[in-house]
Amino acid sequence: MPNSSSMAQFFLLAFSDRRQMQLLLHFWLFLGISLAALLGNDLILSTVACDQHLHTPRDFFLLHLSLTDLGCICTTVPKAMHNSFWDTITISYTGCAAQLFFFVFFICIEFSLLTIMWYGRYFAICKPLHYGTLLGTRACAHMAAAAWATGFLHSLLHTANTFSLPLCQGNALGQFFCEIPHILKLSCSHSGYLREIGLIVVTASLLFGCFIFIVFSYMQIFRAVLRIPFEQGRHKAFSTCLPHLAMVSLFLSTSFIAYQ
Repeated sequence: MPNSSSMAQFFLLAFSDRRQMQLLLHFWLFLGISLAALLGNDLILSTVACDQHLHTPRDFFLLHLSLTDLGCICTTVPKAMHNSFWDTITISYTGCAAQLFFFVFFICIEFSLLTIMWYGRYFAICKPLHYGTLLGTRACAHMAAAAWATGFLHSLLHTANTFSLPLCQGNALGQFFCEIPHILKLSCSHSGYLREIGLIVVTASLLFGCFIFIVFSYMQIFRAVLRIPFEQGRHKAFSTCLPHLAMVSLFLSTSFIAYQ
């Protein structure tokens, strides 16, 4: 029974066996998407950092959200593009562990920040008199630090547990980057597998709790907005919520499609 640490590398999924298809549909497509994402997030970061009028709690968390989005892109896409361009499918054992760690790290932070941002919208609309007190500079810094610390803890636990499992089903991953479900398929340790599944259940429960909080906040916000007597006021309140609603919907829908 070989241990996972004895493996020198993993084999990642190749999108096509044809060289031209790899370059055209994978490398150049990923390059265009990643450059567009990098440009958009860099514009957000530079705008929020340079404009003094954008130093509100919402913009503060939007800056952190852009950083996590950049982190997700830089964690998975460059290696996939490298493999497509050089016609390889390998990733080293340490590279796979690092990729999994940072991917889980940034994903956890991103969902935590989306929850915190909705917390801010809730108090801005439903309890505006308490907004300045509950979302001051120090409170925002503490919540952002808690999101990063939570992401680090979850990522460390999942990575350490996943790569401590003995693997006896080969080293071919059915994905173009390293992630937990595909590594678990290679495991031959029943107890270790159950331990990781337990961690995943705990993480999923926390994420579901955040989702319930967001849904509850939506209901309270929509109820408060509908009580506003002026149509212009209702439109302004809705316009501040719709971008965040779109981000949450996109995040959850893509996650559901990827892991269904």
